[in-house]
Order: sequence, then structure tokens, then C-alpha cells
Amino acid sequence: MVDKKPIVLLILAVLIVALPLAIYNGKEGYFTGSDDQGSQAIEATGYQPWFSSIWEPPSGEIESLLFAVQAAIGALIIGYVLGYYKGRQKQEKKN
Repeated sequence: MVDKKPIVLLILAVLIVALPLAIYNGKEGYFTGSDDQGSQAIEATGYQPWFSSIWEPPSGEIESLLFAVQAAIGALIIGYVLGYYKGRQKQEKKN
């Protein structure tokens, strides 16, 4: 007998991701980030930063790459910890 729960959860996850993209497809600026809006609001107040960045990536692609690497490292750490405790739990149950 095949358990249908994972299949239903997978379909639900796909719908949660795809439905907003399908509904708002083509609407200008709907999925823009809040970073630009926030920095524009701060600049409108006349705020001057206290210091500048030590190093700025040479391009947006490098910046995206560094962000993706950070996310991958975080995911690996979380996956390792969860897998370790799950394996430990199985081992304790086995003994």
C-alpha cells in the first residue's frame, strides 16, 4: 500500500509556489524586493551613512554567488544536524 501523504504534500508545495507566480505573471513590479524600497525611504530622509563598505563585489553576479554559497553552507549545516539527530534516534531505538 502506497502512503499518499507525501504525494499530497508535494502537490500542495508545488501549488503554494506556482499559484502566486501564475496569478501575478506579467504585473510590473509586483515581485520587487523591499531592499530598494527601504533604501529609497531612508535616502529620502537625508540620512548619511557613518562608513562605507570595506569591500564590494565587482558585479551583481558575484554578489549573488556569495549569497548562494552562504545559503548552501547554512543548508548543509542544518541538514547535517538534523540527519545526525535522526540517526542517533534510530540507533537508540534499535538498541
